Amino acid sequence: MASAVSLNGGLGIIGAGSMYPDVLREHIKKCKAAIPNLPFAVNIPLLYPDIEAHVKTIIEEKVPIVFTSAGNPATWTQHFKKEGIKVVHVIANTKFAIKAEQSGVDAIVAEGFEAGGHNGREETTTLCLIPVIRKACQLPLIAAGGIGSGRAMLAAMALGAEGVQIGSRFVATNESSAHPSFKNKVIEAKEGDTVLTLKQLTPVRLIKNKFYQMVNEAESKGASKEELKEILGRARAKKGMFEGDMDEGELEIGQVAANINETLSVKDLMSELLNEYELARMELVQQKFMPND
Repeated sequence: MASAVSLNGGLGIIGAGSMYPDVLREHIKKCKAAIPNLPFAVNIPLLYPDIEAHVKTIIEEKVPIVFTSAGNPATWTQHFKKEGIKVVHVIANTKFAIKAEQSGVDAIVAEGFEAGGHNGREETTTLCLIPVIRKACQLPLIAAGGIGSGRAMLAAMALGAEGVQIGSRFVATNESSAHPSFKNKVIEAKEGDTVLTLKQLTPVRLIKNKFYQMVNEAESKGASKEELKEILGRARAKKGMFEGDMDEGELEIGQVAANINETLSVKDLMSELLNEYELARMELVQQKFMPND
């Protein structure tokens, strides 16, 4: 999927958080073979237990851009930059945006409360987050969270972003490695079907299912971090999103799932996003310079 995104005008990102080091290397090699002359990126959560192995793989395979998240960017940023790798760090508040800038990253992703997967504890929406980060930092700013259409892309630019990062919408693509049952679950999702939970550990937005109910009941009874970790177990996200267990699996997706109605090819989705963006932009231009009589 990452190579298809890059091939169709975007920057494809390989998510390494759920991969063993040898699997990440395999995916990087496949991506490079599919798009030998185009850029792509790898996202690594800095809390990944074997982070050194991922860093080694990224450097050895000469990945041009790294997106880091869920950790201190100062730990690895300069290490990557010495190897000529661009570094983008994901943040959810002003404090960490400033820290990312001070650590020397090349750009930041400001991810609002609407986003799927791991999220900020502050619950600041994208609409509020992007302007405040724009004022606080001079770095190139990429908006994320709740963006799944061309019109949402334009709105993010109006708020001060130079670009956008889209995750949830690409789950429902033909090229996505998500299980068909999860893709269907995303398409069926309605408003209110996702919730931010596990805030004692690492906050994550999930579709409500049996696993979520287990977590919710435990939290309501005052479960400790250790008890929540025991419920979470290992490979819970893999079990849900990639193996298709819609009851016991962890189903990470953003609020924008309520606006996803079909599965498309990456090519068709990229075309739809860019065409809608340009149409919305032209509509605003016309409204400004050609007001109604």
